[in-house]
Parts: sequence; structure tokens; C-alpha cells
Amino acid sequence: MYGMDSTTGIFFWGFLIVYGIVMFLLSPKTVSLGGFFKGEDKHGRAANPWMITASIFIAWIFAKSVTNAANMGAQFGIVGGIGYAMYWLCIPLTGFALYRLRRRFGATGTVSFLTKHYGVAAALCFSAAILVRLFNEVWSNTSVVGAYYGDSGSAPFIVAALLFTAITVGYCCWGGMRGSIITDIAQAALFAVLLIVVLVWVVPQDNPVDYVTSGVWSLEGGVDFIIGAGLQCLSYGFHDAVLTDRGFICEEKKMLKSFVVAGLLGFVAIVLFSLIGVHAYVNGMSIAGSSAPVVVAQSLGIVAFFLMAVIMIATAGSTLDSTFSSLAKLTARDLPGILGVTPQTNPRIIGIIFMVVFGIVGNLPMIMGANIIAATTISGTMIMGLGPIFLMHGVVKPTKVGFQLAFWIGMVLGIVDTVAPASLGFMNIGQGTYANFLGVNLWGAIACWAAYIVPGLISQSKDRKNGVEPTWKGLSKEELARLDAERAKGGCGEAMPEADELAPTGA
Repeated sequence: MYGMDSTTGIFFWGFLIVYGIVMFLLSPKTVSLGGFFKGEDKHGRAANPWMITASIFIAWIFAKSVTNAANMGAQFGIVGGIGYAMYWLCIPLTGFALYRLRRRFGATGTVSFLTKHYGVAAALCFSAAILVRLFNEVWSNTSVVGAYYGDSGSAPFIVAALLFTAITVGYCCWGGMRGSIITDIAQAALFAVLLIVVLVWVVPQDNPVDYVTSGVWSLEGGVDFIIGAGLQCLSYGFHDAVLTDRGFICEEKKMLKSFVVAGLLGFVAIVLFSLIGVHAYVNGMSIAGSSAPVVVAQSLGIVAFFLMAVIMIATAGSTLDSTFSSLAKLTARDLPGILGVTPQTNPRIIGIIFMVVFGIVGNLPMIMGANIIAATTISGTMIMGLGPIFLMHGVVKPTKVGFQLAFWIGMVLGIVDTVAPASLGFMNIGQGTYANFLGVNLWGAIACWAAYIVPGLISQSKDRKNGVEPTWKGLSKEELARLDAERAKGGCGEAMPEADELAPTGA
């Protein structure tokens, strides 16, 4: 931790308070239920696609991710930076999948889609996985902010993290998803400006060739992580409610463009930020017991350290407010919809209650000093079974058995790999740091995809023998063309039914 005198401390703590005030001023004070849960404006219009692009971009450029990217750069050179940036390629993939599900199957939300096609049990399992993801997002991002105010576990560390959480929960209770999207735009602009300033400050200190040639392109040099992250891309985006919620709040083609642009911009931004860590790698800086952005910023003086802290606060805030708004939608709208229950209490109140509870409980791992990269790699392993469910739906016949097998194979492997990784050592590929990560995700992905596809093929075969016509393939090209013509004739045609209006039918 950078030593702070009284003047410096006032400056750092003062900024955190000013940040909170600005976010409260930017966030709309009163929004409709559509604005609180779906990001609509006061006239009931969907969010502008470029607003969604900015929101996805900055919500995924979170404090945890930029810190991990820099740490990977410090450990493996540019190989590590590219490895961590691989996760951003799942954004366009998720966009294509959601586009297809919306077009061919009329999906209006991931939870309602699963309820309709795979049953209540499947939707509940998926929702539980989302809750774990949202829980991880809380502590892993507040931990990064706390690190700029004190050592892990110290009073300043914890106080800063909790104050930051309180600020974010506060303005989310006012504006919900609409407030999250609006504040995301300001946070994205702040991040872009400060990233350029920091890179201009740090990168010229070394030969550009040293950055490009840093690291070793081998399994042991970090390529095992690149391949493992690429495998996780097949499923990672689907359990991120922050991402998938934004896949249903504007017209399909506009949504897809937003996802593609946001993903590619995110990939570039993460590689660029990893250069902070590559600088440490090139100069032999030790980051043991700390994070690369903290170490590099400390080496450059208090001004650089402050700028880095501002970047982390802005990126953590963008993710945390999106996390809380998605949590509110999941608990107040999606979960009651699964069970066919209409809450007697105002759904906004239910969402606010869960935001406050998660703000408290979600910080317990931060107080206990958990390792933030675990929030990415562990959760990504646990949900590897979601890839075939969303990508292969309608390619093979969807079955409840296929869903449960794929989902639980991934979940069990992820849990075992967390509590007893040595027991899965036989899956290791190579001898690198991430040999186990690569092996478990490769063999696990093969098992999950097979577990989803085989029951579907068996059910298809039985249907053919019995002369049953397939009704699970969704709308044909001709039907889609007719639907597009009707939309063009009738107007924008973007109005979609609420997720909780879909009756649980199973499949």
C-alpha cells in the first residue's frame, strides 16, 4: 500500500465521496418499472443501442478484470494479457446466440426461455448459478477498490470497500437498470480517458519491441490459459446476467451490433491495460502479495497511483451497479415468473431489499481476503455445461435430461476443482501454471457437450421412428421472412412480452 500522509489521504477519500455524489446526480431519481428492470426511458422507449454498447463495454471492463489482466501480463508478458482478453470474445458469441434464440424461438429472457423449454427445475438451477456469479462480482470488485486504500484485511481496505458498496447500492435503488446504463456511459468515458493517460505515461518507458516480444508462447508460458479461456468462452457469457439482460432490451439486430462492437473494443482495451503488467514483467518488478497495477503505480509516484485508483473505482462501479440491477430483476421478476407467482409487494421494493442484502453478504469473501482471479476461473469452470444448452438448442432436440446432465457435469467438476484440485490432476495438460485449468475445461467441455447432444439425438431418433414431426426447430427461414414483413408493415415491431408472461411448459 502506498504510504499516505494526511493530505494525500484526504484527497483519496475525498475523491471516493465526490464520485458517489456525481453518480447520485447522474442516476435518474424516479423511473418506471420498465426503466427499473429493463432500462427504458421515461417514455417507455428501449435504451439506445450505443448506450447498450457502452454499458456492456464498461460493465465488463471491471476492476477485477483489469487487475487480473495486468497481473497476467506481469506473470506471462503479452501472452498473459492476450490470454485474459480471450474472455471478451464470448460477448459477440453470446450476442449471436441470443439473437438466434430471440429470432427463432421468441425468447424474451434467459430464465423464461429455460422455463418454457426445459422446465422449472432447469430455470431454478440456472438462476442459482447466476446468483453465485452475481455474488462473486460484489466481493471481487470491492476488493480491488479497497486495495488502493490499505492492505488486504486492514481497516482502511475494508472501510473503503464497504463505503464504495454503499454508494453503488444507494444510486441503484433509485435508478435500477436505467440508472446503471446512464452511469455506465460516464464511467466508460472516464475509463477511456484515464487509460490513455496511464498508457502514455507507462509504455514509453520501455522499448515497444520488448512489449510485443515479452513472454514465451508455450503451454508453460501461458498458452494453457489462452486455450482454457477460449474453451470457457463457449459458455461464460450465458451465466452473466449483466450481459444477458442487455441482450433483450432493444431490437435484435441492434442488440447484436452492440454485442459485437462491445466485445471487440473490450478485447483491445484489456490487451492495452495488460501492458501495465507487461511493464512490470519487462522490468523484473515483483508483484508478490500485491497486484500489478498497484505495484506499477507506486513505482511512478502518488499521481500515477491516484489515477490508477480512479480507473479502478470507475470500472468497479460500472460492474457493481450492473450487478445490483441484474440481481433486482432476477429476484423480483424472473424467480417469481419461474414459479408462476405474482408478488403482492411492489417488485421494486423486493429488488431493493435483495440489493441491500447482497451488498452486505457479498462482501464477506472480501473481508476474508479471497483471491479475485478465482471469481473468474472457478465460476467459468462450473458453468461449462451452459454452452451446448444455448448454442445447440434447436440444432438437436432439447431435452430436460440433456440440460441436467450438461449442467451438473460442469457444476460438479467446478466444485471439485475448487475444493480438491489435486483429485483432478489426471486431467492436467502440460506442466504450466494452468495445466489443471486447461485439462479440466477441455475434457469437461467434451463431456458436457456429449451429455447434452446424445439425449437429444436419441429422442430425435425415437420421434422419427414414430413419425412425429419435429416442432422444436423454431421458426423456419420462410416464417422469419414473413414475420419481418409483418413487422415492417406494422411499425418497429420491437415490443416484446414480459418474461413472466411466458407460462412454464417444459419440453
